[in-house]
Amino acid sequence: MALLSVPKTGTTALEAALAPTADIVISNPPELKHLPVYRYTRFMEKMFDKATGRKPQTIAVVREPVDWLGSWYRYRQRPQLNGHPNSTANVDFDTFVLEYTKGKPAPFANVGSQARFLAGDDDALCGVDHLFRYDRLDQLYAFLEERLDTKITTERLNVSPTREIALSDEVTQHLRQKCPREFELYEAAK
Repeated sequence: MALLSVPKTGTTALEAALAPTADIVISNPPELKHLPVYRYTRFMEKMFDKATGRKPQTIAVVREPVDWLGSWYRYRQRPQLNGHPNSTANVDFDTFVLEYTKGKPAPFANVGSQARFLAGDDDALCGVDHLFRYDRLDQLYAFLEERLDTKITTERLNVSPTREIALSDEVTQHLRQKCPREFELYEAAK
């Protein structure tokens, strides 16, 4: 099995728990750790197929879009980013999300897309075999424990700073209109 690590979905902790028994772990650089489906299919899947004669099943986690953006927003409020173009220290959450929905967002809101990350061939909604929701990680862990015949215990890693955030109804509606595939993908997950 291959776990594709969508940023801000709890996969860093899962990778750390599975690393001792994994055949391959790619934790750096971030461009390889967070390899989207199309790059995985083009490069890694072909390598596995050539080396083993089979393609591993793929697994990913998707997060509810507003919650996912909230995690990015909080993550980019870390003091280490103060003064950096990626910092959200002086931006409210509505502004962050409105900027995210633009074709070319400002650096602080340029966080990618779960839907683009997981899109399959021919722009299929999802290109992984097993897609799990972040808010149902227990189902993913049960699935993996059964498949791998092992108990999975994780620690919290790469956690965004805690901060209450709320998105206005108007901006939520705007996000849903501008980014419908993000919500469709989440609804399609287990």
